[in-house]
Amino acid sequence: MMTIVLFVFSYLIGCISFSYLLTKVLKNEDIRNHGSGNAGATNTLRVLGKGPAIAVLLLDCFKGVLVVSVAFWYSDSPVIAVICGLLAVIGHNYPVFYGFKGGKGVATAIGVFAAVAFLPSLIAGVIAIITIWVSRFVSLGSIVFLILSPFFMLYQFNLPLEAVLTSFCISIVSIWKHRGNMARIWRGNERKI
Repeated sequence: MMTIVLFVFSYLIGCISFSYLLTKVLKNEDIRNHGSGNAGATNTLRVLGKGPAIAVLLLDCFKGVLVVSVAFWYSDSPVIAVICGLLAVIGHNYPVFYGFKGGKGVATAIGVFAAVAFLPSLIAGVIAIITIWVSRFVSLGSIVFLILSPFFMLYQFNLPLEAVLTSFCISIVSIWKHRGNMARIWRGNERKI
């Protein structure tokens, strides 16, 4: 029963959209009606600027760290922790509080991956940042991070295979939300940062 409560808690924490809330507070508008229409840190940068974007990035990462930390406190199981992370990312992408229209889950996934397997996530993050710096596409760097993190987790031998496979599910959920970005990169009309 407590595991189900933990799963519901994780989804609901994921549903908190800091991008939406900050835009409401600072501009009294819905961020999903501006820029890319995405409720995430990159669109916050375009709509509100660097400070709010950094705040959104950190707060969304914190959601992932929080649910994983609570899961480890409750169960000490990496599998349950990663499932909680998956539910937080799903909550971020499809928030019940905002008509199931949210962000793409990258920052929350960063928090989840870092809390579960810090070193693999750090290596993937460095490669993703280099990708963004070279290409000027945040979406491409995000996709690189989402693909590499679970692969690198395969080499963290204290993680059960089930936890790593669930991490791949997190990546799939977020990469699916990037399908429009991937199409625009392929066509050559993706917005650069």
